[in-house]
Amino acid sequence: MMQLKDYAGSVYGGLGQLLYTFSEAKGLKISAALQQVQNVERFDYTIWRQILDDIQLQLQRSALGLEIADYVQPKHIGIIGYIAQSCETLGEALTRYHDFHRLIYDGSPLKIEYYDEQHISIRWENLPSHLTTQITDEIAIAVMIQFLRFFIADGIKLYQVNFIHHKPKNVMAYEAFFNCPVKFQQDKVELIFPLNALAIPIKQSDQTLQKLLMRQAQALLETLPNTTQLDERLQQSILLGLQKNNYQIKSIAKQLNMSTRQLQRHLQSQDTTYQQRVQDVRQLLAAQYLQDPYLSLHEIALLLSYSEQSAFQRAFKQWTGLTPQQWRAQKKLDNDKVMNIR
Repeated sequence: MMQLKDYAGSVYGGLGQLLYTFSEAKGLKISAALQQVQNVERFDYTIWRQILDDIQLQLQRSALGLEIADYVQPKHIGIIGYIAQSCETLGEALTRYHDFHRLIYDGSPLKIEYYDEQHISIRWENLPSHLTTQITDEIAIAVMIQFLRFFIADGIKLYQVNFIHHKPKNVMAYEAFFNCPVKFQQDKVELIFPLNALAIPIKQSDQTLQKLLMRQAQALLETLPNTTQLDERLQQSILLGLQKNNYQIKSIAKQLNMSTRQLQRHLQSQDTTYQQRVQDVRQLLAAQYLQDPYLSLHEIALLLSYSEQSAFQRAFKQWTGLTPQQWRAQKKLDNDKVMNIR
């Protein structure tokens, strides 16, 4: 295992776009390093640190990570945004964030553990001083909080936020952003939540992607003969199950209040199988995900609940006759032609 002192990591490409958007909004000079990380899937953590240092040098003020986080959009956080929209509670979203956070911000290991009997701590392991600064720490926390604010219906009730660096002059800016006490020169960088906050529901009214996927699933259903209400519920259950990696037939049948055998007989009456229905949904999801240039093939494979990227690539070639890379390139070419015609 790599030792922490050698740890560097990488950053999701969407965060490079975030810094570009922020820099443009503030009228900052776009550095060569920032320009080079546009439209890439990932870039090295040391480059992330370098770009942030350059922005800090131009603005020369504290709480900069909080300012940057104000510009975060779901597209900047990629796979986590897709997954969050299939979660039901804050606790489930945090669990999924823990599972996949390194795909977004691989700056330091993330730990979720009990703080005391009434609170839970989400903390980052401390990195060597040459890899971390106050701005890298605060943007990691602030981006996570903004991510949660996109999807939490009733707001986020934090108990406390801790940083390891020296106390700045404008502590009130931090407390206003996090809406809770913020302490500096602590042993750990961490967010502390009340345990009861884990039951807060995920917002249902603004699931743009989820609605899009459901519409596509409905369109797929319309191609089937004798489509029933059961088919529609099955399609939706598989779609959500894939995003949660919980799509096995026994689990799906239970959600539909059926036995596994009853579900299999229903599908046999339509001359299909459960596995074929899963593959149909995977195909429509893959087409949607491949149009997001910031999602890597590895991340798309995870979203489709494939254990290996190679398995996804083989399946996609069987569906379309093209590799995912070829399909993505062709789609981009087609879209560019449409734009040129307009």
